[in-house]
Parts: sequence; C-alpha cells; structure tokens
Amino acid sequence: MIVDPVQALADLPSAAKASATPLPSILPSVEVQEAGEAGKRALWVVFVIMLIATIAFSAMSWSIPVSKRLYHVITTLIVMTAAISYFAMASGDGVSYHKVVETSHNKHVPDTKQVIYREVYWARYVDWSITTPLLLLDLSLVAGLNGAHIMMAIVADLVMCITGLFAAFGDEDTPQKWGWYAIACVAYLVIVWHLAVHGRSMAASKGGKVGGFFASIAGFTLILWTAYPIVWGIADGSRNVDVDGEIIAYAILDVLAKPVFGLWLLLTHMNMPETNVDLGGFWAHGFSSEGTIRVGDDDEGA
Repeated sequence: MIVDPVQALADLPSAAKASATPLPSILPSVEVQEAGEAGKRALWVVFVIMLIATIAFSAMSWSIPVSKRLYHVITTLIVMTAAISYFAMASGDGVSYHKVVETSHNKHVPDTKQVIYREVYWARYVDWSITTPLLLLDLSLVAGLNGAHIMMAIVADLVMCITGLFAAFGDEDTPQKWGWYAIACVAYLVIVWHLAVHGRSMAASKGGKVGGFFASIAGFTLILWTAYPIVWGIADGSRNVDVDGEIIAYAILDVLAKPVFGLWLLLTHMNMPETNVDLGGFWAHGFSSEGTIRVGDDDEGA
C-alpha cells in the first residue's frame, strides 16, 4: 500500500502517540523508516557521478563515425537515465512509502500492532526498466547474439524489474510479496542462461579476443546483478537493513554496473575492431541518397 506517513501520524489518536500505561496498548505504535543524511548525501553523489559519465561518454563519441557510434549511444543513454533517476530520488520526487502492519500476539493482554512506513524509491525501478535492457543490448552486440535471443533476454529483464516493483509494495506476511520476488529471480535466471550459454558461445565464435572480453565483462555484470536481489531481500524484503544502508548498497552497485561498465566497454571497443557494429542506411545518412528509406514506392517501370 502506498501511503503518506505524515497524514497517517496526524490522523492517529493522541493516546497512541504518547501513552503512560505500562501495559501494552491496543492502539498501534508508528515507525517511519526513511533516509538520513548519509543516504541523502549518497544519492546526490551518485547523481553527480552519473552526470559526469554522461558528459564523458558523449564526448568520447564525437571522434567516432556515426555509423560506428552505437555502443556510445546506448552506453550514454544508460548513465543519462541513471542520472535522471538519482536526481528524482535525491530531490524526493522519486520516492513513496510502503505501509507495513506487524502484529504481536499476547496471552494475557490484547494483541499489539506496530505500523511501519518505509521509503520505497520507485524511481529506481523505472531506472532499471530502461537501463538494464540497454546493458543487455550492449552485451548482446559484443557477443553477436541473434535477434530472437536478444528479445527473450530483454523481455525477461523487464519481467524481473516490474515484478521487483510489485514485490516492493506487496503486503507483508502474504505469499504474494515473496511470490513476486520469486518470479523476478526466475526471470533473472533466464537472462543468465541467454548470456552464459548463447552469448558466450557466439562471442567465442568471433575469436579469442572477443570471447575473452565478453566472458570478463559479462561475468562482471552477472556478479553485480546477482547482488541486487540479495540486497533487496535483506533491505526492502525483510527490512534487516535500514534505508541508508539500502541506498548506499544500491549506489555502489549502480556505479559499478553503469559508469564503470560503460567505460570498460567503450575503451575496449575502441581497441578491438572485432566488436564493431557498423550501421549505415538511415542511422548514418538519414534521408540522403545513400540511406533513403523507401516506403510504398513502386518498382521502376511498374
């Protein structure tokens, strides 16, 4: 449930806010779990890192012919989207609250309830829904995966991100919350299968240098991506980590998975011609004589 904890606290009876009785009160206590100074500072720091990476990757593309600029475009879009997401989270516009009610059962006194309002940064899931398919596209282009495998990996990735968001707002102590989490994990295994099996095989067929590079950067990515659901499970899922710890953990993973990944990819691509993806036609030439897209024209002499 998405709620406003300020309004919830205002609506709470005064007896629940301050009670002098030593016995458990039947009125619920309220706890708000939100980012402190460390978490807020981390969000702004990562926003600046993503912004710098956006500018740097854009500048790196200026010396590359447009027909060979695909990796630069994709990688710049990744960090640019992340910068927007982190600005939304740091400014407070990409966050909501999830209401959790915990009930303690007592033998000789009435049951007590605790209402917890925890921040959920939904902008993070929007970010992942855009950037992770682009990351997969980068890796798929390096490996030389065919369109069918690329599409299946990206669809699985979107399922993973969307069900992760459903899990974040799922009701506590119900099968649905962890059911969504399980679906997200299964979708992640589909991604691993496409990259580790098909991607590695296709990359190896392009030569030892490409195969080695793909194994390294894809392995690096999968290790980082495996850490995300672990962080989710101990933070959003079970709430064993406070919001600041959650923010910092995701911040470290995001910096490694996006700017560091992107810099590694682009620098290696510049020195490894075997990874080139040369796009002509409309991508490079627009509606010029060399790259005109013809729609509905009859054949000459028809």
